[in-house]
Amino acid sequence: MDSFEVPEVVVLRLPLYVRALSQLRDGGTDVVSSQQLGSLLQMTPAQIRKDLSYFGRFGKQGRGYNVRFLLRELREILGLDREWRACLIGVGRLGHAIINYPGFSPEGFKIVAAFDGDPKQVGTQIGGFTVRPMSDLAETVKEMKISIGIVAVPASEAQGVIENLIENNVKGILNYAPVAPQVPMNTVIRNIDPVLSLQSMTFYLR
Repeated sequence: MDSFEVPEVVVLRLPLYVRALSQLRDGGTDVVSSQQLGSLLQMTPAQIRKDLSYFGRFGKQGRGYNVRFLLRELREILGLDREWRACLIGVGRLGHAIINYPGFSPEGFKIVAAFDGDPKQVGTQIGGFTVRPMSDLAETVKEMKISIGIVAVPASEAQGVIENLIENNVKGILNYAPVAPQVPMNTVIRNIDPVLSLQSMTFYLR
């Protein structure tokens, strides 16, 4: 399956399926129907079946899905069956929270280096790492086989930092800066902005 043939909205839902299936497996469930999965995720069974149909046939009509098999297949489709090495750019308060977050490693995401453009931060310790200067980025990315950059810098610095990562063949960017950076088509970027989420929420609360 060519990744460009799958709508992005479907790809964005796959991690939700992985999380729900992991919970079902841990709870001792062996088989789940699209109806049960839909109830857990507040989605229609038809939508779940359509999403999964992009990747093949995983269940039998009337019998549901084998939880462990479907979980294993979806993790492989998402590339979660391997380790992904990441670096953190920006070690302010947000950077400290990110590097100390325990949820990345169990899912195969390993932060292996931290960088900052502030000379006062370089050489300090954070999450067991010595903060490196940005001038070390190219060598470190190559040496440590880093493929994901986590950006936690001020908005004014974000575009330059992201361009630096891209120039050094980092193709996946998780951006916490409150901007919408410009990136090439072959770069995958996810922007995380809690303020935008809150602003859209208040539309329904006003």
